[in-house]
Order: sequence, then structure tokens, then C-alpha cells
Amino acid sequence: MAEEYRTEHDSMGEMQVPAWSLWGAQTQRSLQNFPIGTETMPDEVIRAFGLLKKAAAQANVELGVLDERVGALIADACDELLEGKLEGNFPLKVWQTGSGTQSNMNVNEVVATRANQLAAARGIALERPVHPNDHVNCSQSSNDTFPSAMHVAAVLALRDRLLPATRALCAEFARLEEENRGVIKSGRTHLQDAVPIAFSQEISGWRGLAEAAAEDLERSCEPLRLLALGGTAVGTGLNAPAGFDALVAAKLSALTGEDFRTDPNKYHALTGKDALVFSHGAVKALAANMMKVANDVRWLASGPRLGLGEIAIPENEPGSSIMPGKVNPTQCEAVTMVAVQVMGNDAAIGFAASQGNFELNVFMPVIAYNYLQSVRLLADALESFRARCVSGIVAKRERMDHNLRSSLMLVTCLNPHIGYERAAQVAHKAYAEDKSLREACVELGLLTGEQFDAIVRPQDMV
Repeated sequence: MAEEYRTEHDSMGEMQVPAWSLWGAQTQRSLQNFPIGTETMPDEVIRAFGLLKKAAAQANVELGVLDERVGALIADACDELLEGKLEGNFPLKVWQTGSGTQSNMNVNEVVATRANQLAAARGIALERPVHPNDHVNCSQSSNDTFPSAMHVAAVLALRDRLLPATRALCAEFARLEEENRGVIKSGRTHLQDAVPIAFSQEISGWRGLAEAAAEDLERSCEPLRLLALGGTAVGTGLNAPAGFDALVAAKLSALTGEDFRTDPNKYHALTGKDALVFSHGAVKALAANMMKVANDVRWLASGPRLGLGEIAIPENEPGSSIMPGKVNPTQCEAVTMVAVQVMGNDAAIGFAASQGNFELNVFMPVIAYNYLQSVRLLADALESFRARCVSGIVAKRERMDHNLRSSLMLVTCLNPHIGYERAAQVAHKAYAEDKSLREACVELGLLTGEQFDAIVRPQDMV
């Protein structure tokens, strides 16, 4: 059955638009002119636009530049967007104009069309239909709305997804830490045996890596709370009423529960993307820390017989299509792959942020896409890692103790008694002759067996 179309128009003329859709001519032009890739504008950006357009309508009504009935209709249409009722009407690709103008207009057109439908359904007679530019985009420009939507989307994504996932992982590490107090094992540096450590201390290091990153993420939200809204085109505030910038930020704050404020320097706000670079740096730092933790876990779980084998992790699925009974540290592998993707995204964001010319950065869609993908992937990966790996970690205490007793680096505690060079002699002799440190020390005549036993107490070394 052939698809039905309706005729829409914009400043360049008429366009045929699918009859079922809510978008208009400018959205249709973008669909036709940018058939590039499969990546569409992230949902987080569309939702941020819904909040932004509602806040702008409220501010415009309050400032007397928008009819109260029109403002209410726009706000109601935005509520439907935020509730997911307008899904399927935001099809534009990331690979479009670098200012994000077409996605701004996509939202403007959809909200305007839905507002007019609501007016008709309610029997509201307007002097003229709700217009995407004149009403929904009133006091705005794509130049200031898209960077503002990026900031709103970033703050909410951190608040609602990545920070909760990180804090939940911290709590799981804290539980595991408490569960393993008093368990002593060999430490390792350079992938070589080192002095003893409590397993709870090792876990506290993992917890600290997540906690420190969470604190950095929270700090990175502060510059993101500054908004370009009110700068309109090039930052001058042309066609925006006095006080719009501060009022619309206040309205957005009320809608989101976040303390959004107007950026005092709109020229910086439009062209600079440093706040997103800084914030994604914190996301990357978390990814880097989680790469380390995931690697530690899979090393400690390696084996089960021929590796370190000091912990057991949940067996979630078969690990091989040919080797029966093989189980792999797949949750760790997922975390490390996500970490690699986040690091790659960070490079793309940095390059894109450096490419602004004069009064506007025109790499904004790719910045938004990569930033939000990083947050989304990392949040999902951490939650899966917590639920399907960390929560089921069990210390294999006998193996830990065996490895600890076999470690040559217990010799370190002899330094104050026989000196570094003699202690090294003991270690080398024990290793070369496959003897215990105790045997080597006694044979070298440096200590009696009883003296050795009194000094070398792993539980006193942590």
C-alpha cells in the first residue's frame, strides 16, 4: 500500500511529508539531504529540547511576547514529548548541519503541529496557527538552543544514569570489603609478587577508584549548568526580550530540579564546548579506572587451576563453543570494551570542540552523540558488572594463603633485622634452590628458625 503524503511548506517552498508524521518541511529536507549512517539524534537531546521549549514558552508568556493560550498549548505538546507520546517523530541523523539547526527545527515543527492538533481538539480558536519559528522558537536561535540542550541532556544523563550506577557499584565494593576483613593475601606490583595486603584493602582501592570518579563527575556538572539560551544568533541576544535568559534558566531549573543558570558570556557559550570536554574527561577517568578494576578481577579469577585463582566470580554462560566446561570473565570483558569506546569518544569530542570558527562551533551533534553514548554505555556496563560479577565475587581463601606463604616478598620484613642486601640474598637463594625463605635464611646462618617465625608474620605486615 502506497504511503500517503501531505503538503507542508517552509521559506524555501513546498515539501511532501508523510501524512502520519507531525514534522514539517524543514525536517523532511534534512531527511532527504542527509542520508548518512544510521545514528539518529539521541533521545536525551530530544527530551532536553522538550524541557527547553516548554521553559521558553513559559518565559515568553511571562515576558509578554507570546499569547498565553499559545504558550499553554506548546507546554502541553512538550509534556507529551516528554511522556513519550510523540515517539517516532524525531528521525534526523547525527550527521547533519553542525549547528544542530535541523534537529531544533524538527522539535519546533513537531511541537507546533501537535499544539495545533490540541487547539482543534479543545475548540480553541487562535488568530493564527502555532508556528514552529514564530512561536515554538520564539526568543531563540538554533545557535543557543542546541548547546543549551546539550548541557541539559548531559547533566540529566549524569544525574539519572551514570552517577547512580557508580554509587551502586561503590556500595557493592563496600559490602565486599567488609565481608573480607582479615583475609590476607599477596600483593602484586609489575605483575610480580609483592608484600602482603589484606583483600579488604585491595577492594577498598577499587571502591576508591569509583568514588573519586563519582566526585569528579559531580564537579563536572557545574559548568554544564551554565546555558547559552538568550544569546540567540551569535550571542548578541537579538530578538530576545530583556531578562529572557535568566528567566528561561529559572524555568528549566524548576522543571528539572537542577540549578541551571544563564551563562554571563554568551559568546563563549555559543562557540566554546569546553564544559562538555571537561565533563567527558571525568567520564573517561571513570572508564579508565573501571578498565583497571575489571582487569584486576579477571586476573585474580584467572584459571581456574592454572592461573592466580584467588577469587571465584559468577559463572554466567558457557565460554567456548569447542571446550566443554570453559567459563570466561565476560562481564569484565564488556567493561573493558566499553572503556575503550569511551576513550575513543573522548578523542572525537576533543577534536570536535577544537573546531569552532568565529561565533559558533559547528560540530555539536557529534559531540552530543559521543558524550551521551559514553554515559549510556558506561552506566549500563557498571550496573551489569555490579549485578552479574562483583556481587558474586568470593575469596578463595586457601588459594590466597597458599600463594601468600609461597611469596618471596615476605622477605621484606627482614630488612630491619638483617639488612636489605642480606634479605635479597635470602630471596635469591630460596628462588634458585626452590626452598622456603625460612630454610634459606637458616642455611645462610642469618637467623634461627624460631627468630624467623617471630619476625615473618604476614598478618602484621598489612
